[in-house]
Amino acid sequence: MRVPLRWVLWDVKDTLLKVRSSVGEQYCREAERIGLSLSPAEVDAAFRQAYRRYSSRYPNYGIAQGLDGQSWWMGVVRDTFSQCRVQDPTLLNTLAQNLYYNFCNAENWEVFPDSKKALESCSSLGLKLGVVSNFDCRLEAILRVCGLRSYFSFLITSEEAGVAKPNPVIFDQALQKCGAAAAGVAHVGDHYVNDYLCSRSVGIHGILLDRHNKQNQPDVPPEHRLSSLEELLSRLQQHMD
Repeated sequence: MRVPLRWVLWDVKDTLLKVRSSVGEQYCREAERIGLSLSPAEVDAAFRQAYRRYSSRYPNYGIAQGLDGQSWWMGVVRDTFSQCRVQDPTLLNTLAQNLYYNFCNAENWEVFPDSKKALESCSSLGLKLGVVSNFDCRLEAILRVCGLRSYFSFLITSEEAGVAKPNPVIFDQALQKCGAAAAGVAHVGDHYVNDYLCSRSVGIHGILLDRHNKQNQPDVPPEHRLSSLEELLSRLQQHMD
């Protein structure tokens, strides 16, 4: 017997919202406040290198190595500016702390135009909503200042869960919070492996959001793919009849 859909789980970054301007631009604006003039392109390249290094050495915010999201991100920021010839430890710590808290502000994030309507449509169908995101513990504050927190019954971040997508354990934790069988749950996200494959590996109805039509994986049928959240409602209704 077919299990009717009861829950929709959501990825957040690049699914419901995105960083408003480049990391290089945001980091340079903060550097200007303390008298430093740097190139956004150079800072952006340094950030990407620092981020890759930390992600490889200390995956999921270094939880297993005794770090947390704040210490991890502050390390990334210090590493980024060190590559751009900022060596003063006091300046590096000031930049790291300020930027960590800056990214809790709404002006650093842009909610996609179709996000709120999609969330409202899900709620109007009687579906309950939750978040499963590879993010740190700032996510709740970010969703609140962006006007999205009230849509969700629960949030699971990878920092708090101690595991990150594509580890299916994070979806097992979500199913426990839903109190529902996987067949009664959908998940919407923009990452082929972390969102689509991982959710489907535990029996959840994974739906891949491909806003730029750049993901061409042959094993994702058209009915599992969205180019906009405006298409979501009709896909979900197929699982509710």
